[in-house]
Amino acid sequence: MKSKKMILAALFAALTCVGTMIIKVPTPTGGYVHPGDGFVLLAGLLLGPLWGGLAAGVGSALGDVLGGYFIYVPGTFVIKMLTAMVAYYMFKAISKESHEHTHRNILSTIVAGIVGEVVMIAGYFLYEIFILSVVSHGTFSAGFAAALVGILPNLVQAIFGVGIATVLYPLLRRITA
Repeated sequence: MKSKKMILAALFAALTCVGTMIIKVPTPTGGYVHPGDGFVLLAGLLLGPLWGGLAAGVGSALGDVLGGYFIYVPGTFVIKMLTAMVAYYMFKAISKESHEHTHRNILSTIVAGIVGEVVMIAGYFLYEIFILSVVSHGTFSAGFAAALVGILPNLVQAIFGVGIATVLYPLLRRITA
């Protein structure tokens, strides 16, 4: 069973990386919006907090490395790992009663995805304040203002991520069972 989890975690890390890199819509902050967050959420929901969190963090950070966004790598690793973990725990908390009802699973997936993506949006907001004000030797107010600009693109990315996870979760949950 552990080998299967490891293999699936490697697969989800690769899917997350590819999903992050293949379709990129540039944002005003110099970053981009991508469908990789759907795989971040799916990794957490399907593989659990440890393997899913690692797959999400490694795959997303690898996307930043290969895309040349080196300054974001440590933040991305932690933020995406936490996104997957929080989504998993929220999903488990709200879907305890029954895993057999499709309607309940869809609602649980949506709510868990939203809560997980709130972690992503808040995480990047805080990380960008730090990066844009401390590391780049700017002022806190300039870093704060620049980080605010990143909220809307991250929100759009979050919406697509929740949508992708909601559609694919029922199809993929049988593979990991």
